Amino acid sequence: MTTPDPDPQNTTGLEPGGGTPPGETPPGEASTVAAPSQTPKERSPAFGRVAVAVVIGIGVLTAVFFVAHLAGILG
Repeated sequence: MTTPDPDPQNTTGLEPGGGTPPGETPPGEASTVAAPSQTPKERSPAFGRVAVAVVIGIGVLTAVFFVAHLAGILG
């Protein structure tokens, strides 16, 4: 069975000892711009309060359901 790896003796671009010369390998990262083209709109402070109120409301409704179920009110 042959190995799928190339023979190091026949591989182009290798220096003695297995190193590669500068410019032989591709760059480590892309050359794209890191900044987005548009900055996202900031949410209002009320958005956070509304989100917290919704989560608390769902929790309270769930707790009321389970208490009512345990008390036998909901079949």
